[in-house]
Amino acid sequence: MGSTFSGIELGKRSIMANTDAITTAGHNISNANTEGYSRQRVQIKAFDPLYKPDLTRAERPGMIGQGVDVESINRIRDEMLDQRIVGQAHLEGYWDTRSKYYMMLEQIYNEPDEVSIRSNMDKFWEAWQELSIHPENQASRQAVVTRGETLTDSIKQRWEGLYGIGNLIDGDIQATVQQVNNYAKQIAETNAEIVRSRAMGDNPNDLLDRRDLLVDKLSKLINITTDQRDNDEFMVHVDGKILVQGSVSREIGFAPREDDSGYEKLIWKDTGFDAFFSGGQLGALVELRDVDVRNEIQSLNTLTMNFSDLVNDIHRNGVGANNVTGLDFFVQHPFVENTNGNYDRDGDGYLDTSYVFRFTGSNVLDMQQQVGIEGVMTLSGTDGYVDIPYYHTDTVETVIARINNSTSEVKAYLDKNNHLVLKATTSQDISNPDFVIRHVEDSGYFLSGYSGILRGNSEANAYDFAQADSVNALTANTQFAVAPYFNPSAYIEINSEIRNDVMCVAAGYPDVNGHAPAGDGRAAVEIASIRNTSIMVGSMKTFDDYFADTVTNVGLKGEQAETNLLTQTAIMDDLRNMRDSISGVNIDEELAEIMKFQHGYNAAAKFITVWDSLIDTIINRLGV
Repeated sequence: MGSTFSGIELGKRSIMANTDAITTAGHNISNANTEGYSRQRVQIKAFDPLYKPDLTRAERPGMIGQGVDVESINRIRDEMLDQRIVGQAHLEGYWDTRSKYYMMLEQIYNEPDEVSIRSNMDKFWEAWQELSIHPENQASRQAVVTRGETLTDSIKQRWEGLYGIGNLIDGDIQATVQQVNNYAKQIAETNAEIVRSRAMGDNPNDLLDRRDLLVDKLSKLINITTDQRDNDEFMVHVDGKILVQGSVSREIGFAPREDDSGYEKLIWKDTGFDAFFSGGQLGALVELRDVDVRNEIQSLNTLTMNFSDLVNDIHRNGVGANNVTGLDFFVQHPFVENTNGNYDRDGDGYLDTSYVFRFTGSNVLDMQQQVGIEGVMTLSGTDGYVDIPYYHTDTVETVIARINNSTSEVKAYLDKNNHLVLKATTSQDISNPDFVIRHVEDSGYFLSGYSGILRGNSEANAYDFAQADSVNALTANTQFAVAPYFNPSAYIEINSEIRNDVMCVAAGYPDVNGHAPAGDGRAAVEIASIRNTSIMVGSMKTFDDYFADTVTNVGLKGEQAETNLLTQTAIMDDLRNMRDSISGVNIDEELAEIMKFQHGYNAAAKFITVWDSLIDTIINRLGV
């Protein structure tokens, strides 16, 4: 049967349940502006009745209720929506990072500003054109030198700007990796606390909010997915690799790269394997540093190297007004002092590699002449070797075009003497050096007997840079140039002999006596004509093609980043607003909840007062 004091207990339970509900609503209001907080609700259920349906129950109809009890306090959260937000957040971080840095890159490219490289190069060509008209004029020579210095200064300034952005990105990578490691560690620690709390039968809402907030922040930095195992083990994956498993987290570290950039690659500290990230802020930063900025620097180096090489090739064959000849107009720093380009690449004290930039064949070719032979050229490419066939009906122009349109990292053209020139480009693979011809082979005779570069055909007579004295594979009359030191755009300058005496500027070619004939401006004309000559600057045919390509490339990629950022921001705003409508705290709603449970509290207190009066009547007044 029911106890005389059972009503007191029933009222107490009601007061406690309403108190918990009011306290929870107050907790929600207190955290209305707390980042990552999810509103909570008290789940109330009827307390177990006095009589259960078994053989020990009293013989009376019905079950006597015992009031109310708090079953649990749950947070309001949509897990499917959370997974969508986590899955999309890395794209927002990726495009936001790219948009920010491409804005910086666009500021470096001042095209078509008056102080841009293009405008300075135009003025440089104009100075040579003026010198060709007045080859005896010292002022014209001074204009060539001054405008050349202005051009080299603008090239070096652009390199410094690009290099500075690269260093800025590298610093961001260091900081972002530290953030990722910190978030992963905090998630693992929170996982351990959640497991301990649930083992005690608690519902750790605030800990779950903390973990979800950490996951949200981490999802902006890297491309992650989450997984909740049946044994309550929470996991975080990044691009198929485990980052957090329960209370254990992995760390990202750094290791030296195989190139000479001074930057480090990302690795997993526990295994030492390379770490790759396809999205998020970290993925964007690594891509910007190792692909975008590197490509821009390589493009600038390609312009500088080809530009200076072409001018020097003509100038050293010309003669100045003071009868000085054999001078390079621009200074080039060879990668090695060894005349054959031999270099100790693995650092073991033995020369094991040949760093050569350019081959010039010894035979005179005609662009429109059919080669009359067949074979397959094998050149070093972006990924291994590239086979380039040629046929007996092909003209020299067709074969050259086939080389330049391939994916090989070697370009070809005919110089002013109609000799075939093979030049190395920059390398797509970070582990390969820039401006180094790595492999040249021909199964036929186009590169050997026809153009006069290789001593013979077949693999046995191939040129391969992975050995010292590789130039022995070239004919005795093949001219070659040693590869330049890293980043020629960082140190390009005019020859000091020319700066000190402008009369050294070569405007014409020497006569039989080695002197400059009066009024001869042929060399100046040839240098000025480089402006519109079809020569290979990387994948671009002319310098105008280069400027059009680089400026357009930066502008379009910046536009792409900005457009995609706006799209992702709109998507994320919709998803976050949807989550806020579900999990966010509405103060008016919470005040209504407080008022509702306040009435319940007052009613429960009134009930206890009435029950107390009944007990008082039984104890103190019954039988009086």
